[in-house]
Amino acid sequence: MPDITVLGFDWGAKRIGAAVGNSLTRTATPLRSLRADRTDLKFDAIAALIREWQPQQLVVGLPLHPDGAAHDNTAHARRFARQLEGRFRLPVALVDERYTSVTAQAAGADDVDAAAAQLIVEQYLQQSKP
Repeated sequence: MPDITVLGFDWGAKRIGAAVGNSLTRTATPLRSLRADRTDLKFDAIAALIREWQPQQLVVGLPLHPDGAAHDNTAHARRFARQLEGRFRLPVALVDERYTSVTAQAAGADDVDAAAAQLIVEQYLQQSKP
């Protein structure tokens, strides 16, 4: 994998966690949570992050049941990923996000959504081929 910047999101109906990572180090940093309740504000905030970080790849966490089955939020996250791709013309990958919020909470994260996004980006970077 060439050296790229990855911007990742932990989708939620109320908040969307955001994190940025780098393929060279295969690590990520939590950024912040964005309000998800107003479409205009949500995409304005995402556009600002894209301008700031200039990512080559976007990643969205895909919520699944523990057994891997889809649930209501799975469809919402897929829709969000399609919206990102359509609005920003960047490739979007979906990453299994099972247990990321639980892991972030257990680690004592101040912003659980952003910390979950960090785990999602790092999972993507670890799974990507060098």
